[in-house]
Amino acid sequence: MKGSYTKDFKITACELVVKEGRKVTEVAEKMGINRVMLYRWIQEYTTYGDGAFVGKGRERLSDDKLKKALKRIHELELENKILKKAAAYFARHPGNE
Repeated sequence: MKGSYTKDFKITACELVVKEGRKVTEVAEKMGINRVMLYRWIQEYTTYGDGAFVGKGRERLSDDKLKKALKRIHELELENKILKKAAAYFARHPGNE
């Protein structure tokens, strides 16, 4: 089997190894996938559980990165609000530059 694999397919493959104790080579052969790829899936599955396999183009943010990103968004929103007020002020008072 080549191409994209669904999240359910990947989880099933991982659970056969992790929960049922089957050998990686056995599961990979039975499911028609590369064993190296299965090892990668297992690593992601054991790290993230049901949050694993988010899909192409979707980056998983760690809690730390998420907190930093949210803080930066808040800072930028405040800066934007201040700039809008300044622009409005200077539009009303053109000689105070």
